[in-house]
Amino acid sequence: MYDAAPSPRPETPEPSSVQGHRNSGVQLLDDDGAISLQLEACLKHIFSKYCVPQPEREVPVGDAAVLLEPPSSAFLTPGGLDAWAQDTNGAPFSQETKDELIEFLDVTDDGGLT
Repeated sequence: MYDAAPSPRPETPEPSSVQGHRNSGVQLLDDDGAISLQLEACLKHIFSKYCVPQPEREVPVGDAAVLLEPPSSAFLTPGGLDAWAQDTNGAPFSQETKDELIEFLDVTDDGGLT
């Protein structure tokens, strides 16, 4: 069995300490319990795939992976939200779920999620 390095927050173990090598070296939360810079970069990359306006696409150099960065004015349209839900959950969200997201998250004047 794989012995993972102890988590700096043993009360909130990282997946790597439970599931072996899966997320080795990547902390989802920082020492204060906020999302880590690595997780924030991943979330921005995912958001960038579905947002409007689309980010500039960078060309990777060699084997380096390039994470997308959304423009500061980016938001998810209802269609972008449906596309994300379809890709991640296999189906668009119900109207009830969309209404909850709009109620609890930041939105544009037109209801786009930011």
